[in-house]
Amino acid sequence: MSRVAKNPITIPDSVNLTTDNNVVSVKGSKGELDFNMPSSVSIEVNENIISIKYDDTNQKSIALAGTTRSIINNMIIGVTEGFEKKLELIGVGYRAKASGKLLELTLGFSHPIKYQLPEEVEVETPSQTEVILRSHNKQVLGQAAAEIRSFRPPEPYKGKGVRYSDEQVKRKEAKKAAGAGA
Repeated sequence: MSRVAKNPITIPDSVNLTTDNNVVSVKGSKGELDFNMPSSVSIEVNENIISIKYDDTNQKSIALAGTTRSIINNMIIGVTEGFEKKLELIGVGYRAKASGKLLELTLGFSHPIKYQLPEEVEVETPSQTEVILRSHNKQVLGQAAAEIRSFRPPEPYKGKGVRYSDEQVKRKEAKKAAGAGA
């Protein structure tokens, strides 16, 4: 039995939710999102509460019910509040500059990296070493942040690289030189 799928989802008044042939559409102030639900899962809307219906005997249906509930909940949060990811650039000479949907990164390579952001993602660089990404679509936002981080992931010896602002990098101790006479 899926514990996640049991929790009902409350629809705020500012959100318009429609279902049509296993396609859930959510529209709010920040944007509009669609989701194709699996055939083994359905939703039931009573007034402003969504509940997920699934087959208790089918293990795949139980697993998909929790996933479906989380995706629909994230869609509702996304179109009302939106999501945000913060990245930090740590290293001498590491810089970021945003202009429109283009993010230009200087990460110690011989050339600057120009990253074209997806349509749904907005970028802001309050300082040269900070990048803030915002979107109403959690999946696209996470993918864009992961791609930016992958250009120069944090290394364990000096901690240089691109990291999430809440990420902890486990540091390693440098190798010690072998003693004389060894």
